Amino acid sequence: MVGLQPSERPPTTSVKFLAAGTAACFADLLTFPLDTAKVRLQIQGENQAALAARSAQYRGVLGTILTMVRTEGPRSLYSGLVAGLQRQMSFASIRIGLYDSVKQFYTPKGSDHSSIITRILAGCTTGAMAVTCAQPTDVVKIRFQASMHTGPGGNRKYSGTMDAYRTIAREEGVRGLWKGILPNITRNAIVNCGEMVTYDIIKEKLLDYHLLTDNFPCHFVSAFGAGFCATLVASPVDVVKTRYMNSPPGQYHSPFDCMLKMVTQEGPTAFYKGFTPSFLRLGSWNVVMFVTYEQMKRALMKVQMLRDSSF
Repeated sequence: MVGLQPSERPPTTSVKFLAAGTAACFADLLTFPLDTAKVRLQIQGENQAALAARSAQYRGVLGTILTMVRTEGPRSLYSGLVAGLQRQMSFASIRIGLYDSVKQFYTPKGSDHSSIITRILAGCTTGAMAVTCAQPTDVVKIRFQASMHTGPGGNRKYSGTMDAYRTIAREEGVRGLWKGILPNITRNAIVNCGEMVTYDIIKEKLLDYHLLTDNFPCHFVSAFGAGFCATLVASPVDVVKTRYMNSPPGQYHSPFDCMLKMVTQEGPTAFYKGFTPSFLRLGSWNVVMFVTYEQMKRALMKVQMLRDSSF
């Protein structure tokens, strides 16, 4: 048996909320360079003039990471990390921590199991709620990840995370912090369904058929499957979201306009730019997050039960 065993009492909503945010932050710390590489690959080619003038060309995940380290230094891989952690603490806490509660809310009374439709509806709901709250942090994170700065003499638009929030609000209005919210809601509703519903179903079947017990191997397999499904279905929306949120005012009239320009200028394969780093990042992120999430729920419940028993 691997890891902590399930507690006698099911985790409370507050325990799930805290465990989800903390586990997501831990996963982000380990996989952030892959996310930055994904963003650079996704925006490459959107501005042909800038692309022709740019000295750094990105080829593949490893090539992108090595190019960034060589031209911008190792710290560039973690550009936007503070906003990324702010995002996960608010975003993951809602979309993952509240998933079970919303699923139970949608499940008809007297029913022992939730249907796939109920789970999808719960995933879409918590995903949309989370984006609405955390959108400004996502905008700032992507701006940092997409910006190139080649050392002390390089151009850097924002001096820090809080300066980025202020600058965007001043130059683009408060609405600028919610730029791209519609494609982001779409993307994260899809990702949340791909992650939470797939993880939920795979884990449930592994336990029902007694293939694995409710421990690390079961959580690992379920999380890996969830990461692959989420990447496959969400990649096109993710590319549009990244480009639209990173674009200067006036480049695209709407997310739909961004999508049309991508198709006409680069072809349909542009929707899967950065797929490999997306999968490497989302797959590894899901494994780390879900394994940590399951263990944190159990650890926090043990602490809570010990505290309750002491009174």
